[in-house]
Amino acid sequence: MITDPYFYLIAIPAVLLYGMSKGGLGPAIGTIVVPAMALVINPVKAAAIMLPILCVMDLFAVWRFRKSYDLHHLKILVPAGIVGIVIASLFMGHLSPATIRLMIGIIAVVFCLNYWFRGSSKSNKKGGRLSGYLWGTLAGFTSTQIHAGGPPVTIYLLPQNLDKVVLMGTMAVFFTVVNYLKLIPYTILGALDAANLTTSLVLMPLAPVGVKLGYVVLHRAPQKHIYQFLYVALFLSGAKLLYDGLF
Repeated sequence: MITDPYFYLIAIPAVLLYGMSKGGLGPAIGTIVVPAMALVINPVKAAAIMLPILCVMDLFAVWRFRKSYDLHHLKILVPAGIVGIVIASLFMGHLSPATIRLMIGIIAVVFCLNYWFRGSSKSNKKGGRLSGYLWGTLAGFTSTQIHAGGPPVTIYLLPQNLDKVVLMGTMAVFFTVVNYLKLIPYTILGALDAANLTTSLVLMPLAPVGVKLGYVVLHRAPQKHIYQFLYVALFLSGAKLLYDGLF
């Protein structure tokens, strides 16, 4: 188990933040967690430690949003996400995390800038099935590699203008499927060893706390403010990934 106090100084708020992202702040927020933890430990190790915690968070998130999700979009995103997981599993260990960060960072930043500078009425167009398959596959791929599936899914779902609770519920269901399937390649590759799992267990009690905090914020904030926050969060997480990919 990791005993370095500096690790927990970063890991504790990071886990709480990720839980809040699943409870209502949006998965783009969670994108910064693994890069943050990578400041004190290997990024591969950070991703392995976070995965079991994410799986627990997903259970609490799905329970809270059990009656609020969009089945139509899930039927598009989930199969695509599974394809992305399979492709990522084949590339694990062969594709640089920096390359993935750079790729998804560019996409997220350009998407937000296009939305802000062209205006939502022109740029915020609903994507069809092909768009859903593309972003769903990319989400499964980047989620498997560095737990950065939030921006691609957010890019697809935000223009759909769903109710804020339905939006978060749809994301919660999607990432529950994705994260539990990710356990397979992580186990095969030996990333879920005793040391990583023990550290995960130490941080695990923070999972429901973070989800609850995010859920409270979601239900108290107006929908317009939630969407504004999500676009800013997507841009910042994309900028962070872009910076990490370049430097």
